[in-house]
Amino acid sequence: MKILFHHRVASRDGQAVHIEELTEALAELGHEIVMVGPAGWSQTGFGGSNPMVDRIKRMIPGAAYEMLELAYNLRAFARLWRAVRRHRPDVIYERFSLFLFAGIWVRELTGLPLLLEVNSPLFEERARNDGLRLHAVGRWAQGMLWRRASHVMPVTGVLARCVESYGVPPSRITVIANGINKARFADIPPANHPGIVLGFTGFIRGWNALDRIVDVVATHGARLDLRLKIVGDGPARADIMAHATRAGVAHRVAITGVVERHGVAAEVAGFDIAVIPGLTPYSSPLKLFEYMALGRAIVAPDTANIREILTDGVNALLFDPEAAGAMEQALLRLCEDRNLREALGTAARAEIDTAGLTWRHNAQRVVTLAQASFMDR
Repeated sequence: MKILFHHRVASRDGQAVHIEELTEALAELGHEIVMVGPAGWSQTGFGGSNPMVDRIKRMIPGAAYEMLELAYNLRAFARLWRAVRRHRPDVIYERFSLFLFAGIWVRELTGLPLLLEVNSPLFEERARNDGLRLHAVGRWAQGMLWRRASHVMPVTGVLARCVESYGVPPSRITVIANGINKARFADIPPANHPGIVLGFTGFIRGWNALDRIVDVVATHGARLDLRLKIVGDGPARADIMAHATRAGVAHRVAITGVVERHGVAAEVAGFDIAVIPGLTPYSSPLKLFEYMALGRAIVAPDTANIREILTDGVNALLFDPEAAGAMEQALLRLCEDRNLREALGTAARAEIDTAGLTWRHNAQRVVTLAQASFMDR
């Protein structure tokens, strides 16, 4: 099968990991992948973004930027149309972007099936976080794109219910969570170090609540020989280190900065307890599957999207995110019980195979949906 993979991603972050891992898995299954996306994306370093896009965002009003997003469809459509004419794909696979209509236009002109991967409800997300200006257009665009796709693939059941609320029939919705490339996480021995390392990977934002882990280290660090290792970078990095300094535990807190993909596994292998202190309620965190693949003991919020993957007391400790001190209690329980850490980590690793949480399995499911959509057109 020939799959035309279309996206509008400009940054090299978790989005890029998803794109690269899925397309590599599809190629390994013997399918031909034709990539269509922003020029220069593949040359951007990991952790980087398009400097021109960043500059434009800073220089012009939000409404003007959203108008540019709409205008981008002319370029995207021309690029996509040329690719369809040249490569004659069997199906278009697109990563959902709020104002990206080019894939739908090509589908309606050619009859090609369009599979739409949805990682977040971008209208609601941008309206809440970015101050979306073209509010009515954004809501209309999201619903139109979801309804007109041949099949919609949200990454969680929580997100699937949001997609369904826009009028998409359940028969055209299939949940495909993020996954792991087991080969990248194989044969990596756990680090041998004194004490207990609490670990987190990802973009450091204020809502990550990493300051609460710092407080645990400050309160119990000397007694339990605790350390916190944060693998990543972000706008809240300076605040976290300042908080650690005020608490007198800066020497127990390390922030690596951006780590290339091939180095993440070795860093996570050094965690004794992997923590997800906070997350968006519809997400499928890549870090979760990395923690699981390396057999780390996991502490995470007891939210619906996490419960789709983990079970409290079986392969993780889940805490009530609304209960004061609940995360801290879960962390302390694991810090004081090595056997429980090992049991939960072993069960988390086993769940990868039991639930098929790999990119290869995801690719097989995508192919099945693509073939069914191709037959139904």
